[in-house]
Amino acid sequence: MDNITEAEIKEKFRSAKNRLVLLDYDGTLVNHTPLPETAILPEHMSDIIIKLVDNPQTKIFIITGRGRSDIDKFLDHIPINIIAEHGAMIKLEGVWKNQIINNFSWKKAILPVLKQITDACPESYVEEKYFSLAWHYRNVDADLGYSCSRELIHLLKGIIHSYNLRILDGNKVVEILTNETGKGSAVKKLFEQQAYDFVLSIGDDATDEEMFEFFLNHQNAFTVKVGTGPTHARYRLKSINEVASLLNKLSG
Repeated sequence: MDNITEAEIKEKFRSAKNRLVLLDYDGTLVNHTPLPETAILPEHMSDIIIKLVDNPQTKIFIITGRGRSDIDKFLDHIPINIIAEHGAMIKLEGVWKNQIINNFSWKKAILPVLKQITDACPESYVEEKYFSLAWHYRNVDADLGYSCSRELIHLLKGIIHSYNLRILDGNKVVEILTNETGKGSAVKKLFEQQAYDFVLSIGDDATDEEMFEFFLNHQNAFTVKVGTGPTHARYRLKSINEVASLLNKLSG
């Protein structure tokens, strides 16, 4: 993202009356860490977000794949709206609500497959969330982790259709969730409830691409990919430091 684009975003933000800011958490506001529970929001980033939250014309959401209790632990000092588990749960005005109905019977079919791959891939682990299952391989040897993740996806493809599930092939994580869940669907629900004349959407992972794709035809939306790789986002930032710099300019 060049200085001209930054200036345009700042000007559009200033002139808008009803703004929406959507921020992924891991890899966008905090660096990825070997242990997910150590990914604490840096103090300077926290201060910037608090300033944005305090702006009455700006509605800001953290939109993440993390579970409810997990993300609440990091953000309980900020009165912020949160979309968790890729849209399955939402926190508005301090109150959590489920966005989908799930009978959870599918987990019994998926967990043995995840255990099989975990046993074959040292340092990987399974995370069970309320509405989804995730297999993490960030701490695994790169070649082995990639190989095991491809094998896992191959095995899962033989199961998911019977249970109306989908696979998210994310950044060092393979996640299984219902077809009705996704960041794109979550954002669509927000727009069905209210119109916005400025949108800033920032994320780093494959799971954020549905969000970026939703905004492709929205003239007032600025979508930003953090890092490298193919993307539907219109713009790109190199690191969370650049994210902090952009958000700081908007919060001032």
